[in-house]
Amino acid sequence: MALLDIRNLTIEFITPEGLLRAIDRVNLKLSEGEIRGLVGESGSGKSLIAKAILGVTNHNWKISADRIYFNNIDLLKLSPRQRRKVISANISMIFQEPQSCLDPSMKVGQQLISAIPRRTFKGHWWQRLFWRKHRAIELLHRVGIKNHKEILKSYPFELTEGECQKVMIAIALANQPKLLIADEPTNAMEATTEAQIFRLLASMNQNMGTTILLISHDLQMVTRWTDRINVLYCGQTVEVANSEDLIKSPYHPYTQALIYAIPDFGKAMPHKSPLNTLPGVIPSLEHLPIGCRLGPRCPYAQKKCIQAPELLPIKDRSVACHFPLNIDELP
Repeated sequence: MALLDIRNLTIEFITPEGLLRAIDRVNLKLSEGEIRGLVGESGSGKSLIAKAILGVTNHNWKISADRIYFNNIDLLKLSPRQRRKVISANISMIFQEPQSCLDPSMKVGQQLISAIPRRTFKGHWWQRLFWRKHRAIELLHRVGIKNHKEILKSYPFELTEGECQKVMIAIALANQPKLLIADEPTNAMEATTEAQIFRLLASMNQNMGTTILLISHDLQMVTRWTDRINVLYCGQTVEVANSEDLIKSPYHPYTQALIYAIPDFGKAMPHKSPLNTLPGVIPSLEHLPIGCRLGPRCPYAQKKCIQAPELLPIKDRSVACHFPLNIDELP
């Protein structure tokens, strides 16, 4: 059963010059217990989609969708207060910039303890005294913080960016959510801690059935930890496929470019040889190209690409391209 079902999500920015479309008719469907990846370059709109799910929007955003269902509840038909109640009880998010999300005027311990809801208490009534503090210490240990006494009595500005990120993960896990949205959860972490955090998220998924939406620009990492991946480019979904199939046989030129950009440390490279990159940059919202938004950067572009391609299903995956790659490999 689908835990989250989004159809034709569109996000536009209201500016003096008019509306700028940042997200264009994006579909996203997550089943219960699934780990889904959302991949794309910086500026492709990944974080905007996450904030639209949570309802964390600015006054100049215009959001429209055919449907945004969470656990068979239509979030679009709820009042802001009802929506906050549903989201706070069932959804948590690990934000990309932890130091700007933590309250600088409160100690970390106070913020973590206040994020632990009463419904997560397990034990006898006489064990209620200080149970939140014990739970906070347990959460810090789970995310790899051993010196919990020092962390609990510190302010966010006294911690490193990596420690703040771990605290944010602990706060997100405190709610025991049905859906966890992780936006670059291991940003500014060393490799060993990064592996520990992903093992923790994987154990939550396996033992508690937590559905995870993992947002990242690192395709190699996302492929390792997710079941299925949505690839975004310039606010549009260009390909959806199982993780293994996507990395082995990409259909969209942009997905292929992301894979080619992954460094291969097993091969010797000539001195000062250039890395594999896609030429150009993501176009600005004010100057979007006509038709396919990848067209000016795509090495396979043809005359037909001046028409915007539709996201069409091909077997168990979808691709938005007039000339998809590796189609001849289909049986």
